[in-house]
Amino acid sequence: MTRQLISIFLLFIFSLSAAQSPDQDWPVFRGKSDLSGSTNNDLSPAPALLWNISAGSPTKSSPVISDDVIYFGDDKGTLFAVGVDGKIKWKYESGSPLDGPPLVYSGYVFTGTANGVLNAVNKLSGKLEWSYSADNQIAGSANYWVAGKRSGIIFGSYDYFLHCVDPETGKLLWKLETDNYVNGTPAVANNKIIFGGCDGIMRVVDPLTGIEKDTIDIGIYIAASPAIFEQKAYFGDYDGNFYCLDLINRKVSWKIPRNENSGAVLGVPAARSNNIVIGNEDKYLYCYNALSGKLVWKYRTNGRITGSAVISPSGVLFGSMDNNIYMLDLADGRKLWSFNAGAPISSSPAVSNGRFYFLTEDGRLLAFGTK
Repeated sequence: MTRQLISIFLLFIFSLSAAQSPDQDWPVFRGKSDLSGSTNNDLSPAPALLWNISAGSPTKSSPVISDDVIYFGDDKGTLFAVGVDGKIKWKYESGSPLDGPPLVYSGYVFTGTANGVLNAVNKLSGKLEWSYSADNQIAGSANYWVAGKRSGIIFGSYDYFLHCVDPETGKLLWKLETDNYVNGTPAVANNKIIFGGCDGIMRVVDPLTGIEKDTIDIGIYIAASPAIFEQKAYFGDYDGNFYCLDLINRKVSWKIPRNENSGAVLGVPAARSNNIVIGNEDKYLYCYNALSGKLVWKYRTNGRITGSAVISPSGVLFGSMDNNIYMLDLADGRKLWSFNAGAPISSSPAVSNGRFYFLTEDGRLLAFGTK
């Protein structure tokens, strides 16, 4: 009896630890709601292509993962649910292009469309549960916040608003007006929502009320999203400048000014171990010291880098418009591995259980791991 009880107890502990194990899911763009793009997953030093499937239509989206199912959208407006075996589980036709990555939360897959509709689709069945209409395009991904027993789904729109809706019903909880398009994904960290927009202002918002707590005028169009790391927001602008914003002292800690060859910063930084990694349209991936802003290394590809990198213990993982996927050493930027995908890549990878997934712009989902 004692041995049986011990066995049952150990099984319970194993199940609990498995259920709570971090980094098994990648349910939101950039992996976590702070958009920091970091994972504890160890990846193979020589990843193999395990499988690939075609959506049949181009895509600008990035994949997300929940409970061993990969979700992504395409330019035709189809939302896909694909198992880790590469088999399609279901498809939902939204009728309008899906530019931003999906969000998986509370049993739903949330996707925003080019015609301004946020859809909540049942993650198991692919059935539409509810929809909410903004007044213009939704280009970025939705995110979520949780405060006690309350939660909300937040997303920006070209209608100049940040919207917050109830995840179960789609009922509007609040919306905050800005001075121009809200293009990127809002970040959530330390009970704050942090986001920028085409008005050049970085805003800090209370998630329960939608009231602005702070505004920092950058003055230049912010095309992408901030990554939050240790009470600081890291982000770039459309002119190619890169910033570290101290959220406690409400000031810019450092700024990397654009050079004569800089392009726009369209990706979201990745943060880990006091390193900040960001790509640029000038074809370089840059690594900066998070505290000082000093350049640690840079790596040149043969194409623009418009997607976002992910940092794992195995290295820095990212794609380029030169058709290649790269893995670099975080310490010195040395190339560890690369793969020619045969099409440009603006996707940010999703990482789960020792595997990673990319979308190509011609609409293929690629799965990599150990055979």
